[in-house]
Amino acid sequence: MNIVCLDLEGVLVPEIWIAFSKASGIPELKRTTRDEPDYDKLMKWRIGILKEHGLGLNEIKQVIETVDPMPGAKEFLDALRQETQVLILSDTFTQFASPLMKKLGWPTIFCNTLEVAPDGEVTGYHMRVAKSKLATVKALQTVGFDTIAAGDSYNDLAMIQASKAGFLFRSTEQIKQDHPELPAFEEYGDLLAAIRAVL
Repeated sequence: MNIVCLDLEGVLVPEIWIAFSKASGIPELKRTTRDEPDYDKLMKWRIGILKEHGLGLNEIKQVIETVDPMPGAKEFLDALRQETQVLILSDTFTQFASPLMKKLGWPTIFCNTLEVAPDGEVTGYHMRVAKSKLATVKALQTVGFDTIAAGDSYNDLAMIQASKAGFLFRSTEQIKQDHPELPAFEEYGDLLAAIRAVL
């Protein structure tokens, strides 16, 4: 039995931190997992910048409400869900995900949780499990699923490489150069065709 595991940001929706960077006028927040392989280092750095500027969850959520899925993303997801099970594996946070899941038709998402003070200050974060995307793919495999994975960033590589089939989608030139063995696509129709071919 197959299950498709998809990254969220950069694959189905724009990068939330980039959108917040633009809205807040803080260019440093444009840095994402496409640039920084060490997620813990990236998040601690982000939390430090938020604190420095007096910004918190409330301001981020206001921006998230304005973010729409990438053109064609919901149609791609709908078409895929008619053919197989789909699970979104993301290093985003439950507090960020809900408005985006609504716009995508409420697909299932596994993600992490922010630690937030009563005044909305982001004080830390809690990972669901270490190496959550890889751990989830391996767990799915132990209960009889063949996983097919797609993502765009460094933190997607392990789940892609551990799956029956794996694809890069709208990834960086550097990641594509470093991993020529992984088929890379830019359009939803091409990714859908590639997934269908291995279902």
